[in-house]
Amino acid sequence: MNAYLDVQGLTKSFGALQLFDNLSFSISEGQHVGLVARNGTGKSTLLSILTGKEGYDSGEIIYRRDLKVGYLEQSPRFDPEESVLDACFNHQGDDEKVLRAKQVLTQLKIRDLHQPMGQLSGGQQKRVALANVLLTEPDLLILDEPTNHLDLDMIEWLEGYLSRGNRTLLMVTHDRFFLDRVCDSIIELDSHTLYTYRGNYAYYLEKRQHRIDVARAEIERANNLYRRELEWMRRMPQARGHKAKYREDAFYELERKAKQRIEERQMRLKSSNVYIGSKIFECQYVSKAFGDHVMLRNFYYNFARFEKMGIVGNNGTGKSTFLKLLLGLEPVDSGRFDIGETVRFGYFSQEGLQFDEQQKVIDVVRDIADYIDLGGGRHFTATQLLQHFQFTPDQQYNYVYKLSGGERRKLYLCTVLMRNPNFLVLDEPTNDLDIQALQILEEYLADFPGCVIVVSHDRYFMDKVVDHLLVFKGDGEIKDFPGNYTQYREWCALRPKEESSADKTEKRQKREYRNTEKRKMTYKEKTEFAQLEKDIAALEEEQKNIEAALCGGTSDIEEITRMSKRLPLLKEELDEKSMRWLELSELMS
Repeated sequence: MNAYLDVQGLTKSFGALQLFDNLSFSISEGQHVGLVARNGTGKSTLLSILTGKEGYDSGEIIYRRDLKVGYLEQSPRFDPEESVLDACFNHQGDDEKVLRAKQVLTQLKIRDLHQPMGQLSGGQQKRVALANVLLTEPDLLILDEPTNHLDLDMIEWLEGYLSRGNRTLLMVTHDRFFLDRVCDSIIELDSHTLYTYRGNYAYYLEKRQHRIDVARAEIERANNLYRRELEWMRRMPQARGHKAKYREDAFYELERKAKQRIEERQMRLKSSNVYIGSKIFECQYVSKAFGDHVMLRNFYYNFARFEKMGIVGNNGTGKSTFLKLLLGLEPVDSGRFDIGETVRFGYFSQEGLQFDEQQKVIDVVRDIADYIDLGGGRHFTATQLLQHFQFTPDQQYNYVYKLSGGERRKLYLCTVLMRNPNFLVLDEPTNDLDIQALQILEEYLADFPGCVIVVSHDRYFMDKVVDHLLVFKGDGEIKDFPGNYTQYREWCALRPKEESSADKTEKRQKREYRNTEKRKMTYKEKTEFAQLEKDIAALEEEQKNIEAALCGGTSDIEEITRMSKRLPLLKEELDEKSMRWLELSELMS
């Protein structure tokens, strides 16, 4: 295959800290590669090195000649005075490019193209940066956390966009649904070594576990042999012959291998000492609005004991506001929250905790408590909690300023858990956490004997953790759904087809962009509109049949190949016809 990028022997250190040593990998045309690793191991640094933003110690980075590379940084920066449209690209009056920019920005819910970038939030700026990199249509897309600050509709749109065509991708993301659906290769950076898996995220999980099992077996064999050789070393006199010297050298190599460690949590953090009464909270007909923007309208809900609820919805529909109202951090306009006397909240906010940069990691946690009482005479110390969340003994005695963004989020999480709450309120807890940390948190919440409310755009995480949803639809409309996110999406797909709120939003946005006077639809356009409705219905039915056949496992190889080639073309055709249908529908509204 045609190699777009070839990396040979790449090494990078920061003082005594070595991020990676002698890394080698390549990316070929059409590959969709996901890079996974723990927080603090250098994922973002590697992307910065590949794009020339940062230097490296040794090695070679070779791009195919004349290759156009697009790079989405984790925290992009813009000129605060330039408009959204100018920040996307220098359109130079090209109407076709401007139209294309409007379409992409509409999908990412950026409405005012002439708004100065300095007036946008950090999340909105990240979305403009994403639109920018997509619009430049590079040969190789390098994306650092592309799903951060996207709501579920945007994430699903981006999945479809990146899956179509023959784009070449290298991306860092902790969104496991996204990895599974978009990527066909996973590279994992672990203990300064790179491992490559030719498959999606589910394939990676299977093969990674096999690799770990094999490594454990080898270490166990080395340990058994090491014990025998250690006895020989102790018995042998200092003066040894040539053969004995050879065996002595082999012993030290064996000792190195035997003392390898595959990090593993030896203890599940399960507390039997958390008590919560039968009364949790009752949301009594609460209303809240900011000007004309309604968040809740006369909303009633009675929260049950041990309930684990997920809150989903588009950005700006009131999810975080609901949590702040519950916690008393934001006043209600009317109604009230009646909270049980035994409830002890632990709140993990999007904003995070402001740390003393000169404080040591262990002291941040010990300032809250020295240990958690697990009941039955068992305790979980601050050191054990930090180690449980992947902070090594050395890292625990490091200063806060040395931590990466993801490590700071983990430390913040530890400070919340160290208070031993019986009701966890988690607002986007998965942002910036690595996959291993997410798995630890999922395990903790599965064992948690109290109540949980989670706001998250991480669909995989929500499916693992929650058994109930509140769906915030906007304008104060909230749907109560008894199930997880995947079950909710399946339920939505089974409903009779109707115009969704997203379609209404797109129509409104397109009306805002139109600078021509309204006119009535011509006879030719009416005919085209009617045909489009038939074509779209047929394409959707074909897409549904193909996806069902691919999941069914009954087709032969030739049929699977044919359907796999047809599916991305079908989705592209469906998008084009749907966009044209929206344009014509404007003339009817």
